[in-house]
Amino acid sequence: MPDRDIKSPIWHPEPETVEDVFDHTYKEKAGPKPPSVIVWRNVFLMSFLHVGALYGLFLFPSASVLTWIWFFACLLFSALGITAGAHRLWSHRSYKASLPLRIFLAFANSMAFQNDIYEWSRDHRVHHKYSETDADPHNAVRGFFFSHIGWLLVRKHPDVIEKGRKLELSDLKADKVVMFQRRFYKSSVLLMCFSVPTLVPWLVWGESLWVAYFVPALLRYAIVLNATWLVNSAAHMWGNRPYDGSINPRENRFVAFSAIGEGFHNYHHTFPFDYATSEFGCKLNLTTCFIDFMCFLGLAREPKRVSREAVLARAQRTGDGSHRSG
Repeated sequence: MPDRDIKSPIWHPEPETVEDVFDHTYKEKAGPKPPSVIVWRNVFLMSFLHVGALYGLFLFPSASVLTWIWFFACLLFSALGITAGAHRLWSHRSYKASLPLRIFLAFANSMAFQNDIYEWSRDHRVHHKYSETDADPHNAVRGFFFSHIGWLLVRKHPDVIEKGRKLELSDLKADKVVMFQRRFYKSSVLLMCFSVPTLVPWLVWGESLWVAYFVPALLRYAIVLNATWLVNSAAHMWGNRPYDGSINPRENRFVAFSAIGEGFHNYHHTFPFDYATSEFGCKLNLTTCFIDFMCFLGLAREPKRVSREAVLARAQRTGDGSHRSG
């Protein structure tokens, strides 16, 4: 397998970020795989959510214009809690955020309801370190359904649990915002994911409580979930691999659009510390634009970026030939 190092000081991982680098020494255990154990509670809850979301889609035309605006505002806010928050800030430490911005992103993350920041970041680091192996929480080798939603419907593979326990997570434990959210996560989800999206339209401009629950709450929640899951499934299966042809993650522009910038996945797995997750900056990457704006306001700082020379060298050495330098 090709060497993953680029001889550039910008690319070499810093000591506190080595947990994000793929571990070539990991070997899957020989013998039969452990049987999948279905978590029936999750199956029921996910089924209820998606049936409710479909009903919300049916109700969408009957919602007021203000409710439509609120729906999209909540969708963007909760998506940023994953992309700019749990993913780029806390999982990869690709930039630094002030306390007000971290609090903002923690509230947004609770609205997204995809596990607390600590657990999300831990599992994502395991995903990068052991991608497409038994230790990957949503191993795409097991198929689209498993990597999209199936991994949430069964017990984790024992290797996922074992490797997750061995990760260095002191940075997350030292962040008071992360640990506060983890301590009060259930309450914050009830407030941010369901109560606020439902009650604001009902109380402020008189939207039907029924419509407010099924549209800005359930439909919005299901859309953000599936947009995130597409990064684990579609972006690991369809698209080109211009930066590293030896790994599964792909450049998928549909996913980049739906997940506000998270679909440039071959680049991201090749250069996981780059805050932009793409060599194209803000193009099709609303999350990068948000981080840039936060830096302009002084609420974020020190965004990490891979040099153009390192990108071109990497593409030339290990890409699939689809990269264009123009």
